Amino acid sequence: FRLVHQDGRRVIGAVAPPGDIAGLKEAFAGWQIGRHLFRRGVAVPKTHGFDQASGLLLYDDLGDLRLHDVVIQYGAGAGKVLTCYKRAIIELVRMQIDGHQGFDPSWCWDTPLYDRQVMLERESGYFLQALCRDLLQLDFPEKPLQVEFQVLADRAAQADASFLLHRDFQSRNIMVQGGDAYFIDYQAARLGPLAYDLASLLIDPYVALPLAMQEELKEYYFDVLISRVAYDRQQFLGEFHLLAMQRNLQILGAFAFLSQHRGRDFFRPYILPALHSLQGLLAEFSKEDYPCLKKLASQCLSAIDRGSEQGC
Repeated sequence: FRLVHQDGRRVIGAVAPPGDIAGLKEAFAGWQIGRHLFRRGVAVPKTHGFDQASGLLLYDDLGDLRLHDVVIQYGAGAGKVLTCYKRAIIELVRMQIDGHQGFDPSWCWDTPLYDRQVMLERESGYFLQALCRDLLQLDFPEKPLQVEFQVLADRAAQADASFLLHRDFQSRNIMVQGGDAYFIDYQAARLGPLAYDLASLLIDPYVALPLAMQEELKEYYFDVLISRVAYDRQQFLGEFHLLAMQRNLQILGAFAFLSQHRGRDFFRPYILPALHSLQGLLAEFSKEDYPCLKKLASQCLSAIDRGSEQGC
């Protein structure tokens, strides 16, 4: 909700969560994490109040313009869009490094750390259940796929997870105001690796950034990063590829679940670009890596195409 003071100038955003236990825990996390990030100079709205009984949160209203809207208005190749993304990347690095200082994992309502278990249960497992089984009803070899997902998670979990992770860092969660970028929906923040949030931003299916732009922004991010901390470039690029795979699987699981089980059809059209993104990431691995997942991704695309032909 948007609340406007009687003087017409002061505007406050109000968020009323579901009244269940999970909703209240998430709201409390938003209150604690939001205040911490603001104190650390991270680009988030200032919080003004929290009612623990109802979970009601009050914070500065940042308007209606999202990074997603800027891309839709100007096109991904526009200079204004590139400038907005670079501004968001500068603030992302600040959040990951400065936001980590003094961060208390007890504030997290879901899990305090992005780790191998989250990868297997909330990402690859989510993908298999919500998209492949429930939505597309595919037949596939369960055991070899589980082995491949375990290998992927083992490799991805080698990345240093001592930074702050937003967990849903994409164009619809970045507000643009006065040329600056501000982050919302940070209540699922936890400790995690650097490359995950960048991967979320660059493979975001809502905008489908051109590959050339993704590469340019990846290089820009790394330049900003090494101005703050020492990090090996080749190590970072390897971690990015693995964590982008994990994020892509999570996106597909979430879009399938929300569209099928929550009736939120808004997400359904973005399944296809997310599948193309997954195929692109898989193509960068050697022929011997993840053969079952490569085949399953092709099955998913074929099933989506058949559904489109049938008007589903």
